[in-house]
Amino acid sequence: MIKQFADSIRPVLEFPFVRRTRRNHALEHATIHMLSRKHRRLRVAGRASDGGFVLIGEVPTDQVEAAVDEALKRMKRGERGLAVHPNCGTNLVTTGFMTTAAAALGLSGGSSRRHLVDRFGIAMALVMAAGLAAQPLGQDLQKHFTTEGDPGDRPGEAGGGTRQGPGRELEKPEPHPDRRAAGLPG
Repeated sequence: MIKQFADSIRPVLEFPFVRRTRRNHALEHATIHMLSRKHRRLRVAGRASDGGFVLIGEVPTDQVEAAVDEALKRMKRGERGLAVHPNCGTNLVTTGFMTTAAAALGLSGGSSRRHLVDRFGIAMALVMAAGLAAQPLGQDLQKHFTTEGDPGDRPGEAGGGTRQGPGRELEKPEPHPDRRAAGLPG
């Protein structure tokens, strides 16, 4: 059902800025997968846009660049599953929405305190079921909507990124060519 809906709105998912964002989101996830293999207790967060992605965490830049290069090579070889990550915000939002809706449904039908107490067990069971169903649903949403496992014709190596930290200033990257051509800021 998720795939069919994604197919029905494919033209929107293929808008250039949407496709770039989805591909960058996928590369962000794949990079985190690569880093996780070397850092067992990796704690990073990421954010993708049409201009690239940012990782926030304590990982040396050279290791991030190597992970990006490896992730991109593997995705180009067909490892599209690297685009999906279990800790993605898509999963969190999906879980939050589904469990909230389940709780509301489970507690609906009355407003007395007694009614709420009587319905608590039903609401809890619905919340647990929704929580279990949310993980695979969130991963399907990633696969078909928020990421694109095909990296397309991206350059083969990472580079040109910026790093902000103690004693460093954030460099401003060049605007994306599509933005520059449209006269938009980077």
